[in-house]
Amino acid sequence: MSGHNKWASIKHKKAATDAKKGKVFTKIIREIVVATKESGAQIENNARLRKAIEDAKEANMPQDNIKKAIQRGAGEIPGAIYEEMVYEGYGPAGVALIVEVTTDNKNRTASDIRKMLSSHKGNLGETGCVGWMFGRKGYIIINKSAADEETVMNTALDAGVEDFKSETGSDVYEIITFSQDLETVKNALKEKNIPVVSAEVTMVPQTHIILTGDDAKCMLKLIDALEEHDDVKNVYANFDISSEEMEKLSV
Repeated sequence: MSGHNKWASIKHKKAATDAKKGKVFTKIIREIVVATKESGAQIENNARLRKAIEDAKEANMPQDNIKKAIQRGAGEIPGAIYEEMVYEGYGPAGVALIVEVTTDNKNRTASDIRKMLSSHKGNLGETGCVGWMFGRKGYIIINKSAADEETVMNTALDAGVEDFKSETGSDVYEIITFSQDLETVKNALKEKNIPVVSAEVTMVPQTHIILTGDDAKCMLKLIDALEEHDDVKNVYANFDISSEEMEKLSV
């Protein structure tokens, strides 16, 4: 892999701030509801629900909120009916975008997504127009301060990973796995007492478009706008921005 998007690491640093906004609670509750509806309320038999509950606990969500979300998903108490949708399109400079949403009003959400893209030098495309550019992979982030590179790399390689990255100027290690191997690699790291910042199944692009200047600035604003939307669950894109360019944009 030729390098993961810089914002993929950056967005995890925003997690604490986002939690304070309350938006993260809304999105996690929806994920718990959908995961429960899809595969049942038994955590041991529902990996998606298990991951959602882990996210809820990391965000310090009250246990009562988690319980009610599970009950809503199981149909034990009333609540909104959510649909999962995937939108594909383009951002500045032809960057490929995949936006996964969980919504109770798909017409409203589609209109919002279309408006955000057109406001940031982009446009909504047909289903399948960019999906072929991405592969579903496991993606793990580890702070470099947590362990030395050799220990992390050897542990990851022994567990069976596709790629290990330690970019100069970055404060994190990035590990790419086959999607089905994510939990195995994550557990191997935990056995070595290497704390994991984030572990998730994501869509990794096959190629990247390098952005600079106004296109880079506009792209980051588009990503922020999309991720701020209550209905948006995940945003994937095939852009890359150099560490030097990121420093210029952060001034």
